[in-house]
Amino acid sequence: MARSPLQGRRIHVSGSIVDDVSMAPTIEVEAARELVTGLVRELIKRGANFVVPVDSEPRRTDDDLPICFDWLIWQAIKENLSLRPEGVPGPFVVAVLHHKTEDQIPPEFVELWDEMRSSPHVKIENAAHWNMASKRMEAQAGFGDILVALGGSEGVLFLANLYHDAGKPVVPLNLELCSELTGAPRLYNFGLSSGQSRRLFQIADDGDSHDWINKIRFPSRQSVPERISVLVDLLECLDKPKAFAVRLLNPSIDDFEDVQNFFDTVVKPVVEDELGYRLIVVDGHQPYDYPRIDEEIFAKLHRSSIVLADITGARPNCFLELGYALGRGLSTMVMVKEGASLPFDITTFAGLHWKTTGSVEDRRRAFREHWEAIRNRPPLVPPEPLIE
Repeated sequence: MARSPLQGRRIHVSGSIVDDVSMAPTIEVEAARELVTGLVRELIKRGANFVVPVDSEPRRTDDDLPICFDWLIWQAIKENLSLRPEGVPGPFVVAVLHHKTEDQIPPEFVELWDEMRSSPHVKIENAAHWNMASKRMEAQAGFGDILVALGGSEGVLFLANLYHDAGKPVVPLNLELCSELTGAPRLYNFGLSSGQSRRLFQIADDGDSHDWINKIRFPSRQSVPERISVLVDLLECLDKPKAFAVRLLNPSIDDFEDVQNFFDTVVKPVVEDELGYRLIVVDGHQPYDYPRIDEEIFAKLHRSSIVLADITGARPNCFLELGYALGRGLSTMVMVKEGASLPFDITTFAGLHWKTTGSVEDRRRAFREHWEAIRNRPPLVPPEPLIE
């Protein structure tokens, strides 16, 4: 199987089912569970990673089916571990829990959890003493790259907002698991308006998001395997996470040619072909999503996954955008042409002083090594809560 664009990306499947069987019939719930199991299996085969909560498992009153999908996902992950391609960057699963989790795990899943938590496949993210769904959702959204939502209520909407604010795709499924007025169905109906589809998710190479919303409508005659196939196709077509470029764009400035050459021969090939991001440059040569260019710049900067800030030329707008990125806490790589004049010393911030000489491969290697060194750098001012 060719390398999937999902390789290494963390998928978060989230949602729940109402207790009312007249609103969520047993046959629909069982079909949704079959879809989740099959989807996880197909994603593992493609090298995807996962974000999965660890929690209790309440059940419905009438048919005793679980209300959530979390332990179904854990079970599918464990049963299909052997399908995972070799060499996929991890961690395979980020498990989000809180201080009471260990006492709430259903007895039938204790052995599974003990085996998984002691394996190298699982990274545990603990929401500590905050036994609040919202705090756990913030942790889940922080690690997840793509949200697949089904059923649910206000929690799914809250989670979707977290993903959207970070510029991450939200794929809602319109399954008969809850009211049409909340959760994933509400998100799905929102996306049925062609003007809103792109706000849920964007397709690579300017593909049509609205076409995909209609493809995942899933009529009752469509089998579960067919639904899984369409859904995986959609996930593989999603646009890459975005790397926003802060840089000199005025050709009349002396350093422009060197900056352009650096981005063309070093930054873009490494960022797009090796690291799997799409480089975003707002220079007036691409379709606008917003009416004003300052809104276009800051909206795309705000919802980027990483920022590549080259301050060669010492342009005021570059410093403004760099400050916004650092203040928002985005992973930011600061760069400048070697020998350039600067109003302050970026060496205190471990910036990359790139060269205009040397081989392309040497320059790319220097870029890669610097990125690896600073990619997990903490924010300038780490959060300091009054009380933990």
